[in-house]
Amino acid sequence: MPSWVTRGIVMAVLHAAGTVALAKIAVFQPTEVTFVTIVTLALLVGAAALWSAIDAWLGVDRAPRTWFIAALVAGPVSGVLAVIGRAVFVDQTGVNALGAALTGGAAFTALLVLAPAGLGLLVGARLGGSRATEADDDRVVQEPRVGPAG
Repeated sequence: MPSWVTRGIVMAVLHAAGTVALAKIAVFQPTEVTFVTIVTLALLVGAAALWSAIDAWLGVDRAPRTWFIAALVAGPVSGVLAVIGRAVFVDQTGVNALGAALTGGAAFTALLVLAPAGLGLLVGARLGGSRATEADDDRVVQEPRVGPAG
């Protein structure tokens, strides 16, 4: 299975769970929505940034391409999962909400995965690069022995 599938689906599930949790809180605790929204967005951004930074730090092959495709997958999948989750757990949202979830919601989710992932890839590559130079500095270079033949 390609690595973008795993990343895309996990990010979609996280974003859909965040959307459903925010909708549930907006219904039952309307005064707490602002704080919970900030915390939820911070956790979602942190998850994408941390995972992509680890990918770059470990030197995962084609990590930028992987995260780009994962963001494109996470958007619409998250939209569908959020509509299903809200229909089941919050307010019986119907199919009419699917259009908005697959356009604006999907674009926002894709951006909310792609932007922190790009930042994480940049930071992870910097950390990985410093680790590689430290390893090169610590390595002892052995010169070949040159002596008389025989």
